[in-house]
Amino acid sequence: MKREEMIEKISKEAKVNKAQAERAMKALFDGVATSLKKGQKVTFVGFGTFSISKRKARMGRNPRTGEQIKIAAAKVPHFKAGEQLKRSVR
Repeated sequence: MKREEMIEKISKEAKVNKAQAERAMKALFDGVATSLKKGQKVTFVGFGTFSISKRKARMGRNPRTGEQIKIAAAKVPHFKAGEQLKRSVR
């Protein structure tokens, strides 16, 4: 599902116009991103939990040349699905 399709679905389900649905979706995504940036977990009971994982620095290879390169440590977003979500897609 693409962004515009999701906005359309939210608009119909919540009985609001598309502009309101888009603002609500943007507010949700911004809130999740802001919380993760602060190092906080975001949990939607039954749906899942967003958190930050730390990836250590490591050595990799340039696939074109085969040359070894150093890959820097990074913080990456992580999502763990909740039980209700898992059950709904089985």
